[in-house]
Amino acid sequence: MKRVQFDSRFLPYLLLLPQLSIVAIFFYWPAAQAIRSSFYIEDPFGFGASFAGLSNYTDILTSPEYQRVALFTFGFALVVTFLVLAIGLTLAVKADAVIRGQSAYKTILIVVYAIAPPVAGLIGSMFFDQHIGPFVKFVALFGWDMKVGLNYYDTAFALTVIAVWNQIPYNFIFFLSGLQGIPTSVREAAVLDCRSGPRRFFTVILPLLTPTAFFLLVINMTYSLFDTFALIDVIVKDKPADNPITLVYKVYADGFRGNDIGSSSAQSVILMVVVLVLTLIQFRFIERRVHYG
Repeated sequence: MKRVQFDSRFLPYLLLLPQLSIVAIFFYWPAAQAIRSSFYIEDPFGFGASFAGLSNYTDILTSPEYQRVALFTFGFALVVTFLVLAIGLTLAVKADAVIRGQSAYKTILIVVYAIAPPVAGLIGSMFFDQHIGPFVKFVALFGWDMKVGLNYYDTAFALTVIAVWNQIPYNFIFFLSGLQGIPTSVREAAVLDCRSGPRRFFTVILPLLTPTAFFLLVINMTYSLFDTFALIDVIVKDKPADNPITLVYKVYADGFRGNDIGSSSAQSVILMVVVLVLTLIQFRFIERRVHYG
């Protein structure tokens, strides 16, 4: 392979400078500021700051409210990730088997991906509205008096349903692309070797989709931890305080609404460390089962 040669040894660094500058300005500098602020108790009006050491971290980690939010966040992330992977894969398998009307079927499933999270939250709030929501009226037939925004568990259920609905098309697109990328010869050989459809899927097709599934696992975890912020804001904003929220939304609520910059910064640092650890675990243990063929 012919190696690229530059006339000047500084030219590669010059070409990388714009991208590195963007990363430094919009990621490393804010992260450094957050770490610094997490060790201070700052005046909400910006008149000064007092060094507090690790008190912000100890107060957060021993707070029952923070522990409850953390428990909901990880439960929410696991449920959303599992459901969008399972439903997205199921729909992709069904779409791959459709012969007539395939384009219309794919379009119907993909169109939801064009809906931004705030709009998805708005649509979801209408579906789960206590007075006019069709889903609320439907479950009322079975004796479920759903009160989204007032009841903790009803709100958690609504948030999960809306988050899953909004993310399914993304998984569907990648799984369908992965299925259509499997050679026809492999499928024909699998049919000859294994007559059982479910067994053929789990022993031949699914292992070939593991790179796609692993990629989507990381993306879905990131989505449920961070990208659902706007959705949650639409659902719980201006509602009573006893509603389920995620850690990233609590950072916003404490920092921008409560003006507790020190605690908010400490929470963001903890969240950053947790996400880093989860990512390392995924790449360390789960990627070993991924078959790149």
